[in-house]
Amino acid sequence: MQRIKTAIVGASGYTGQELLRLLLVHPQVELVAATSRQEAGKPLSTVFPRFRKLPGAELPFIEPDPDAIAATGAQAAFLALPHGVAAEIAAALLERGLKVIDLSADFRLSDPAVYEEFYGHAHPAPGLLAEAVYGLPEVRADAIKTARLIASPGCYPTSILLPLIPLLKAGLIDPATIVANSMSGVSGAGKKADVTLLFCECNESVRAYGIPKHRHLSEIEQELSLAAGESVILTFIPHLIPVNSGIATTTTAKLRAGADPAAVGAALEAAYADAAFVRLLGQGGCADTKNVTRTNFIDIGWTHDARTRRVILTSAEDNLGKGAGSQAVQSFNLIFGLPETAGLQTA
Repeated sequence: MQRIKTAIVGASGYTGQELLRLLLVHPQVELVAATSRQEAGKPLSTVFPRFRKLPGAELPFIEPDPDAIAATGAQAAFLALPHGVAAEIAAALLERGLKVIDLSADFRLSDPAVYEEFYGHAHPAPGLLAEAVYGLPEVRADAIKTARLIASPGCYPTSILLPLIPLLKAGLIDPATIVANSMSGVSGAGKKADVTLLFCECNESVRAYGIPKHRHLSEIEQELSLAAGESVILTFIPHLIPVNSGIATTTTAKLRAGADPAAVGAALEAAYADAAFVRLLGQGGCADTKNVTRTNFIDIGWTHDARTRRVILTSAEDNLGKGAGSQAVQSFNLIFGLPETAGLQTA
């Protein structure tokens, strides 16, 4: 099978590095372009010595010029760029016939007014919002397969949406009672100079941040509302923890009157029994980040608190993996008719 020529735009950040790690060894991918303004001209192996002697690791970084990217023959491009920057490149690459998988927030929200509310500026390409597919493979596989523009979900949203969507679709929980607490490794903040992210500021420390209106709340509420068939507004409290990567989320919600707690497990099994990258831990199972880092798995456990009639859902994923790079590759596999697990079966 001929390999698919692929580009990574913004390949020098943490998510870009994760995409490089996966795509350099993906059996159906030929990496033909990797962009970085800061590292342009340097081979991948010079910037990231861990990739030395891998096929393709001597490819030099180039400037993020759409014409130059298209000239490589790339059929698809992953965008690992900041929000507000990605949309312009996405539009240019779509015009040149590439499939685009955007890992920024630029196409995750269907309403440009909500984007402006949460991101502080007008949407840079509102005309593309209607065709963008929210790339949660376990929920939207069919739409992903035929899309040319994928909005890959955020890391926190993935950890919250996958446990909750089956329960909302089944009408088991009261949407007004949802509270999600998440803890993320420091790499989730990106590769930037910031005093609050220095080792001495993060090590031996745990703190909440981005409350009460973290930007990811917008896409979480959008997708939960679609699943519930009604407006969902929830409390979301993210925390920074002193690890490199990994997200642990604990979400609680009250069962609806008359709902059988056992139906929670049945709904999750019905939704994900055949999902390659969802591992259900069953009732009483508690997800642990050490079991999912550097993989595309998300682990989900649940229990029922009879005293409060609350369902307690735990989930764990790698924020750079299932929360970013590897989930984007999962969508790429679906777009190009590859096995969903291609290049992603790591333990």
